[in-house]
Amino acid sequence: MKKYSALFAIIALVLASLACQTVMGGRDNFQVPDVPSMTEVPQTDGGEIPTVPPVATDDNNNGGVTVGGESPFPVADDAFNIVSTPQSVTYQTKMSADDVMKLYRDELSKQGYAENKDMTTSFGGIIAMFFEGDGKTIVLAGAPAGDGSLSVTLAYQQ
Repeated sequence: MKKYSALFAIIALVLASLACQTVMGGRDNFQVPDVPSMTEVPQTDGGEIPTVPPVATDDNNNGGVTVGGESPFPVADDAFNIVSTPQSVTYQTKMSADDVMKLYRDELSKQGYAENKDMTTSFGGIIAMFFEGDGKTIVLAGAPAGDGSLSVTLAYQQ
């Protein structure tokens, strides 16, 4: 049971982080700092050139993250701030925690997944659910985002 408590704590921290990011404006305010090229970096007295870690970018598909794109999971009709990868989706909705739980009980059961009710937790607007089927486990976590919406994350458990 401690394993699942730790997992739930991690999910709650991730959701809280996403909620803070959303409230603070998310990625729209993100700026990549200027990194000097190797020709602009002065040599040290020892003749060695200090190195700067490379900035990883993927111009073709934004590092596998699609903002507002297709999701491997169903999302609420009023979903906004959608971020998806082939393994997960995070979004916000104005639906209540109870309505989100009902939505995924219905939708995922249609896809052949069964809820592990022993793992379902709901308190204070925070939800955690696990669905199993097709040899996979889907983890759902939800938490209030602070603006009256609920931040929802679904991911395949590794």
